[in-house]
Amino acid sequence: MPRFFARDALLPTGWARDVAIKADRTGSISAVTPDVRPEEAEILPGVVLPGIPNLHSHAFQRAMAGHAERRSPLDARTAEGGQDSFWTWRTTMYRFVERFTPEDAEVVAAQLYAECLEWGFTSIAEFHYLHHQPDGARYAEPAEMALRHLAAARQAGIGITLLPSLYRHGGIFGRDPAPGQRRFLNDPEGYFRIVEGIRAATVDDPQAGLGLAPHSLRAVTPAMLAELSRFDGPIHIHAAEQQREVAECLAATGARPVQWLLANLPLDRRWCLIHCTHMTEAEAAGLARSGAVAGLCPSTEASLGDGIFSLPPFLAAGGRIGFGTDSHVGTSPRDEMRQLETSQRLMLQRRSVATEEARPHPGRNLLEAAVAGGAQASGRPVAGIAPGQRCDLVVLDPEHPSLCGRRCDELLDAWVFSGQNNPVRQVVAGGRVVVRDGRHVAAEAIARRFRAAMRRLAA
Repeated sequence: MPRFFARDALLPTGWARDVAIKADRTGSISAVTPDVRPEEAEILPGVVLPGIPNLHSHAFQRAMAGHAERRSPLDARTAEGGQDSFWTWRTTMYRFVERFTPEDAEVVAAQLYAECLEWGFTSIAEFHYLHHQPDGARYAEPAEMALRHLAAARQAGIGITLLPSLYRHGGIFGRDPAPGQRRFLNDPEGYFRIVEGIRAATVDDPQAGLGLAPHSLRAVTPAMLAELSRFDGPIHIHAAEQQREVAECLAATGARPVQWLLANLPLDRRWCLIHCTHMTEAEAAGLARSGAVAGLCPSTEASLGDGIFSLPPFLAAGGRIGFGTDSHVGTSPRDEMRQLETSQRLMLQRRSVATEEARPHPGRNLLEAAVAGGAQASGRPVAGIAPGQRCDLVVLDPEHPSLCGRRCDELLDAWVFSGQNNPVRQVVAGGRVVVRDGRHVAAEAIARRFRAAMRRLAA
């Protein structure tokens, strides 16, 4: 059974010294004991943090990162209001997925998951909507594309919550879908065949979980939302990402997206609302009271020009946040936390936003929020270094130039806000060492397959 030893570790109760961490054969922590000797445990080479859940991923978009930045042709910009935006990017994405095969999906996801592990994400919530063949026909196995992501997660060793997405319409409450969306589309009957395929493939796998993902108010009807809301597990939905989305929801329903969801669904701890970029203070307070998580993806939100999440009123109301990498223009939890805090500083023209008098260090506050919110949104026991949780550990090199001379909370501030290199030295996921000396244990084999797929997609 796996046994690890940490000279310094951040536990749910705070910083501890000389910590023995024991895991069972399934990769769950069975005991955590501070102030002991290493005995026969593997000594972890640095400061040990809890593994960080990535609560929002569209893995196929890793293959687009850096390839969708050029200015759109004039006809595309004219159709979307005269300038590049989320909506012109979305048209580029539709063209890209036409060539994507199940093999591509698995190879790209494995590369993404290995990169995420190298930066300290130890589990991922895969919000998956690329279900079908390019003409919209179903694969012989309805859950084919989702199962490719499961295979990729098992190759990389990352924990995964699969969130198959129900996507039926192209606009709020019933508008016809666009041709570029045909690979995404399902009616509820076809959708639940995918869900059942995932359920069968993940049963008794402690490294995998299942949730549901009605894509957005643009993509499903109220009846579909009501049906999915009966699910006893994680439920994720995109909400209030763009101002145009808010305007369309107001025109169609008389309410803003988060306002409508609060009024019409039993939002509670099962729910994760992705982005929530454009909320009023009343919506923020209502969402905080519901117990749902706001799933923030700051690097993607910046890349797509979504806007800046209004953090202070949401935290003041007791709101819960977690972090995802969405389109994967970034794959580091450190960078998502940094982007959130520094965007607040730009917007508010002040510093140390994610703090309070009793908790003055933003690095630790954001890390602990990421772990707690990510665990809740994932529906898996990944909430820190404690018995009953998965043995997910991230080891920072205290001699790294961005960290040396720092300890405890000051070290976390330095990790989040200092430097560009990666000080993550080792990563354990589900009791298994998957990153050593800063490199994924299967990095070269995974990257070789990824490079071949990217050359084919670019041909």
